Amino acid sequence: MDTRSPGGLFARHRRWMYRDGRPNWLARSLNRFAARQFSVGWAPRNWVTLEVPGRRTGRTVEVPVVVADHGGGRYLVSMLGEDANWVRNVRAAGGRAVLRHGDREQVRLDEVPEAERAPILRRYLALAPGARAHLPVDRHAPVAEFAPIAARYPVFRIIPGPTPPAAGAGGAQAH
Repeated sequence: MDTRSPGGLFARHRRWMYRDGRPNWLARSLNRFAARQFSVGWAPRNWVTLEVPGRRTGRTVEVPVVVADHGGGRYLVSMLGEDANWVRNVRAAGGRAVLRHGDREQVRLDEVPEAERAPILRRYLALAPGARAHLPVDRHAPVAEFAPIAARYPVFRIIPGPTPPAAGAGGAQAH
């Protein structure tokens, strides 16, 4: 049996680690380790640590993510869909975040409309082996097969540079 196929052992294990869209104790431990590893640059260049303020505590939350490049842009995709904590935190922070891979890069994350997500989702699966068990489309499938699932998986365009202060933080919001 192919352990990397959608029904294979590897895929079943990955789904177990993120049952109900939340990381279990093992996934949380591995994510903390990966976030540290990605932050210092001990991983491929497109594996980074996302730092975003927690929506409840305001403390910085670190999450290992894979940056997908497509059409000259860079993107983050939520392999766990809408309910991933980092997605909720990014939205609450108005898109303000930091990406780390050796250096710190202040960014703004702008949500991509559903109609534009399919080719980015396909590229993401080509680059993020750990995500393949979570998206119900094969990474080699035509882009058209990604369109029906696009609404379930948020995609954010990475806009580099200093970000404006959050609304109510005493500064004018840039548009």
